[in-house]
Amino acid sequence: MDIGTTTGIALNATAQQAAPARDPALVKAAQAFESIFLRQMIGAMRASSISEGIFDNQATEQFRDMADAKTAENMAQTGKFGIAELLIRQFGARVSDPALTARPEIALGAPAPAAQDSAP
Repeated sequence: MDIGTTTGIALNATAQQAAPARDPALVKAAQAFESIFLRQMIGAMRASSISEGIFDNQATEQFRDMADAKTAENMAQTGKFGIAELLIRQFGARVSDPALTARPEIALGAPAPAAQDSAP
């Protein structure tokens, strides 16, 4: 009996090999969404602070907002929260299925193709 094939490591390796190719645009959009979500979360946590520092002013607040944005972006790129991964899993099938993708002719207001009538 080969024990290596029943271990979790072998199963994970097989699952990773079977994973379909990912759309780079979808990955980028999912990471951007996760970054925005984390930035909002960090901002809400900061807003819940009841005290003000002695040096708090508009300049330090602006710098803190920029630092929070960069922190959120870095957190999203690590993938530790898994929000982007869940979005990729949910929307990945839709991107690969042509029947579920957006049709540009509808968005641009072009006339829809004529329906074929079955009656003579």
